Amino acid sequence: MREMSMDINEIKKIIPHRYPFLLVDRIIECDMESRIIGIKNVSMNEPFFPGHFPEFPVMPGVLIIEALAQVGCILALKILKKEGHSSVFFTGIDAAKFRRPVVPGDQLRLELVKIKQRGNIFRFQGRAFVEDQLATECELQAMLGK
Repeated sequence: MREMSMDINEIKKIIPHRYPFLLVDRIIECDMESRIIGIKNVSMNEPFFPGHFPEFPVMPGVLIIEALAQVGCILALKILKKEGHSSVFFTGIDAAKFRRPVVPGDQLRLELVKIKQRGNIFRFQGRAFVEDQLATECELQAMLGK
């Protein structure tokens, strides 16, 4: 099992997302088979904070889920050895729970574990942490497209 990390330039070679929708800054661990950990640095400069919410900026839960999905996409493409902007489509979410707000200055640690794979269809357990506090958890399903 080979552990590896990736910077933002390597991530951009794997997935097609770009600003303002690229929501992963770094991969700090990836075993290339079943587990990956990514980082999202949450800045006050994020385009969603002026409207969500001006008096108490909070990262929208749907974007935390999207950040988890992007990290899962990187793992799926690494497993299938199909890097280079192949499309991975988000096909389902289950048991999503939001445990604490994510605010400017937080660093999200996005942990995903592959729990099932059938061909090009993947199921992941995802958890997002701020320091050691669980912020979000869910199960995600995705499918590699053409």
